[in-house]
Amino acid sequence: MENPVLRVPPASAGDALAYFTSQLAFRTDVSDVHAALESGDPGFTLVDTRGRAAWDQGRVPQAVHLPTDDIAAKAPDLVDRGGPVVVYCWGPGCNGAIRAAAAFARAGYQVKEMLGGMEYWIREGLPIATDDGLAAREPDPLTVPTAGVSCAC
Repeated sequence: MENPVLRVPPASAGDALAYFTSQLAFRTDVSDVHAALESGDPGFTLVDTRGRAAWDQGRVPQAVHLPTDDIAAKAPDLVDRGGPVVVYCWGPGCNGAIRAAAAFARAGYQVKEMLGGMEYWIREGLPIATDDGLAAREPDPLTVPTAGVSCAC
């Protein structure tokens, strides 16, 4: 029986290194974004690209609200072009962050996508900002260790 994993052989080590390194240039994750924000000087602007109703429902603290359709017109007034931008939308089942990243890149910004979006921010039990203040949910044990340790990746 043919091995379905190896039906297409793995890339060479050099090609794999180039590919996976390039992925890190385009993406980050919620844990790293949270750690950077907690440092007090994250070095990037975090942008929530969802619509008004989603923003009002809850967002990542310190995020700037700029829906994807408004990036071309409003980004120069809201986001410093001199620094990197990290964008997020709802979650991995949504390509809104990818469309937003493309819009920022088209406007001349350096940009990364926050993998997992708001869904994984919430699932990891990280703080959520609303007009009433900060809140957090219990971490989902299927997505993040709950014993106070990190995944150590």
